[in-house]
Amino acid sequence: MIKVSVLCSAYNEVENVEELFKSFDSFNKKQKKEWELVFVDDGSKDGTYRKALDSSKGFQNIKVLKHKRNLGKTAGILTAKEHSEGNILVIYDADMQYSFDDCLKLVKRIEEDDYDICTGWKQGKYKKAFVSKIYNFLSRRFFKLPIHDQNGLKALKRDVLDSIHLRRDWHRYIVSLAIEKGFSVTEEKVTLYPRKYGVSKYSGSFRILIGLFDLLTVKFLTTFLKKPMILFGISGGILVILGFLIGLVSFILRFFYGFGFRPLLYLVILLILSGLLMFILGFVSELISIIIEDIEELKKKL
Repeated sequence: MIKVSVLCSAYNEVENVEELFKSFDSFNKKQKKEWELVFVDDGSKDGTYRKALDSSKGFQNIKVLKHKRNLGKTAGILTAKEHSEGNILVIYDADMQYSFDDCLKLVKRIEEDDYDICTGWKQGKYKKAFVSKIYNFLSRRFFKLPIHDQNGLKALKRDVLDSIHLRRDWHRYIVSLAIEKGFSVTEEKVTLYPRKYGVSKYSGSFRILIGLFDLLTVKFLTTFLKKPMILFGISGGILVILGFLIGLVSFILRFFYGFGFRPLLYLVILLILSGLLMFILGFVSELISIIIEDIEELKKKL
């Protein structure tokens, strides 16, 4: 019986595959073969899939799957989940910068203390440490995370992934989205080892910019999608008040000082109409939010 499934999405990791499978097999034998590794080749162009098929022969509890084209790590994780059997899932990178013993530490915290998620708090020096600190600082402030690091090794119960919606590259926000759904989270210190082979697929300033925009998008959806009137109502109210104040100033200037300035009148009309439109958007968004909640409730019943 499989208790734990290790989900591994890989892109151009041909040099790491054989060692990854050997390392997992050695670890799994110590676990009485109660773990499985679900390996997904995410449209690699360096022969990763063929190498994975060949290397998996002779090993137990290793599944090899393939995407015809590169769909991103999030899609790879979800594909692996759909073909996994364990009640606890471990999201693991093919670069082997974490040990399977650390995976076991996270799983034990879930089993023994009944947490829904246990994340790994990276220990050791690594190239993107400064960027990671900024990212995690913003994540803690935006989502009130009770952990230090949400973008590393993590173990979680299956129903966590079943309960949240993940778009492309949103694997980095699994913890944030899960907390919004009411799941519990804790952390354990884990050692981050240097990559032995290949190069990182998540380097470069462009990736950092994408991550920042995704962070803001997730914050917007988890906060304002529930209560959209908070955003649109406040914004609309500010615009209406500004329009009223500028209109009052225009009235005083025109009838007390004899100074008329037509663009001020246009500005007043623009601000008040924009404010009213924001209010209307808020009401429409509230209706959409109610419909989305009803759909989610239907999904749970099905």
